[in-house]
Amino acid sequence: MLFLVAVMIGSMQLIGCSKDTPENLVLADDESASLIEKTTATASADASWIDGCIDSFPMESLSAAEIEALTTMREEELLAKDVYVLLYSIYNVPVFNNISKSETQHSLAIGTLLTKYGIEDPAVNHVAGVFVNTALQALYTSLAAQGSTSLISAFTVGATIEDLDIYDLNTHITTDIDNQDILFVFGNLERGSRNHMRAFNRQLKAKGVTYVPKFISQEYFDQIITSKNETGNCACPK
Repeated sequence: MLFLVAVMIGSMQLIGCSKDTPENLVLADDESASLIEKTTATASADASWIDGCIDSFPMESLSAAEIEALTTMREEELLAKDVYVLLYSIYNVPVFNNISKSETQHSLAIGTLLTKYGIEDPAVNHVAGVFVNTALQALYTSLAAQGSTSLISAFTVGATIEDLDIYDLNTHITTDIDNQDILFVFGNLERGSRNHMRAFNRQLKAKGVTYVPKFISQEYFDQIITSKNETGNCACPK
């Protein structure tokens, strides 16, 4: 994955239980902004329930791959949040503000897992735009610069971040992880990221721009954007 990030940097000179709105609903720009603000804010508020479920799962031994996945995704979710906060400060478009709140919840959920397993948190003293992971640091710098050039570029950056998040979460889920609590959190985070991808793709589509995925397959991307927004898995273990 770090290789893919490096390639992308070189070529460029980062949910909750409530019901979301169908992806294929066509709205005017102001209506779309209002809808995204409402549904994303609800998802952000609901996302905190994940923390309450984490301790309900059993403690299981961690593999090296699981530790790496947790520490990397902790900062990757913060990268998304930091970029969106920056872009909201530039463009004042609600989608960036509200998705940044969801990304904060995503990162906090992973932080709860790090605490549960006694793993050193790379983001314990996180400063916006500063990352321990050097590949993520370079990616943040590149995306922040690109997104600052125009609103269309900013929406493209949003789609790119969600593209990367979906790819990484799905790869970890399918190849690296067997612990129930990590699978539970990452599964919900991937659902959230797919919803975020739908939101940014709607914005780009309204501007006449077609996003081409850089990390996930075109087939998976098409499946995401042609399907309805998803709700989280709210089934905590008894």
